[in-house]
Amino acid sequence: MRTLVIGIDSGTQSTKALVLDVTKKLVVGSASVAYGLLPDLPPGAKEQHPHTWRDATAKAIRAALKQAKATPGEVKAIGVSGQQHGFVPLDKAGQVIRPAKLWCDTATAAECEEITERLGGVRPTIKVLGNAVLPGFTASKILWLRKHEPQNYAKLATVLLPHDYLNWWLTGRAVMEYGDASGTALLDVRSRKWSAPVLKAIDPDLAEKLPPLIPSDQPVGTLQPATAKSLGLNPDVLVSAGGGDNMMGAIGTGNTRPGVVTASFGTSGTIYACADEPVVDPLGEIAAFCDSTNRWLPLLCTMNVTVATEMVRNDFELTHAAFEKAAAKAPPGAAGLVLLPYLEGERTPNVPDGTGVFFGVRPATFQAAHFARAAMEGVTLGMNYGLRRLADLGVKATQIRATGGGANSKFWRQLMADIFQAEVVTLKVGEGAAFGAALQALWCWRRHLGQALRIEDVTDAFVTLNPSETTEPNPAHTALYAELQALQDELSKALRPAFQRHRALVTRPG
Repeated sequence: MRTLVIGIDSGTQSTKALVLDVTKKLVVGSASVAYGLLPDLPPGAKEQHPHTWRDATAKAIRAALKQAKATPGEVKAIGVSGQQHGFVPLDKAGQVIRPAKLWCDTATAAECEEITERLGGVRPTIKVLGNAVLPGFTASKILWLRKHEPQNYAKLATVLLPHDYLNWWLTGRAVMEYGDASGTALLDVRSRKWSAPVLKAIDPDLAEKLPPLIPSDQPVGTLQPATAKSLGLNPDVLVSAGGGDNMMGAIGTGNTRPGVVTASFGTSGTIYACADEPVVDPLGEIAAFCDSTNRWLPLLCTMNVTVATEMVRNDFELTHAAFEKAAAKAPPGAAGLVLLPYLEGERTPNVPDGTGVFFGVRPATFQAAHFARAAMEGVTLGMNYGLRRLADLGVKATQIRATGGGANSKFWRQLMADIFQAEVVTLKVGEGAAFGAALQALWCWRRHLGQALRIEDVTDAFVTLNPSETTEPNPAHTALYAELQALQDELSKALRPAFQRHRALVTRPG
């Protein structure tokens, strides 16, 4: 009989499930279920109903198991990766009170300022938490609910994150593990304990609404009978702690020891590294997260990657292949057309009121090729802003492990190498978060059996690179991209007051 583990990645656009054969070290089944955001919300609001993730997870698991031709007794453990920072409010009966506000929701900027002011400003906040309180994080969403929907806040009994909600559905137990909890802006990342000053700044009674914290190598529990039956699995299947998508992506890309840097190119963009100690940015631009292996995960996040490239691709009615071909026709630097890619606001740098700006539009650049290339370059330069900040904090990259949709493009990988000025490699299993969730589940299950196993032992055995896709920087282009980086940085700083005025204009009643 085979030994199988399941990895789940519940994201903003879809939920993926993969089935890993532990003995053969092969993914033997996979499935994905797509969905969208709730429509017709106010500017800046981004929401989904948690039942959407639950139903998609069940459907994806059943389809992946069918493809794997798995029997119930073969499945030993499940790990769940989820989009970070989303606020899932449950009442005393364990029912969802309202749709979850997501990581990309920027409607809580005022609440961030309010919390930060109550803590004495940005620097005292970072001293207390290790992080700034940013609109993407969960803390401001809780205060938003208290202020804007007091009737719903009165029902609040339990605060969960998206992956915690799926763990609760799987096991009937509500907990948080250190990695995903560190993205709430409620956790002191140095001590891995809830921060009393921050809780008091939101609600003096908030502590009783937060679930217990558990280490990343501990299981949440086993499948509750009703969920097991609906999935066609046995109730003794172990559910690992799971984690946020970036934490699971780190495991899935072998980023489990200092020196490795991962870049994820999806709807959003993230770059992160493994650290044995907290890496706290006094400016608050780099998130000082915990990871899901009981270490730390210094991380930068940009909210706009394929959001921007897909907008341009769709507007010019190009297939993905045609879009890349068009971009390759424009010269490096797109003849001076530069994208400031803040379509959904921005987190790194912290520009919640930002919008997208194409700078350098003129007759020579007003064509598909230049807009396509400028979009790809612009979002990559946006990520490089944070990569350079990581280097300032002592986390320097000589190799970037690229994952997500953008990593599948040979042309884009070359842009990454040229802009990041580092070697770019890809992984044989491209679904980093789902794969990482499966590997964490395997680690947890084996430790549960009494094996003294390190997470590095698991990732060293299962994570392999694609040597044929290794990409080196082109020295002829790196100097040009350094100049474009400086120009994008200058535009970003100059336009921030205008972004604030623009937000006030478009949100004005009537």
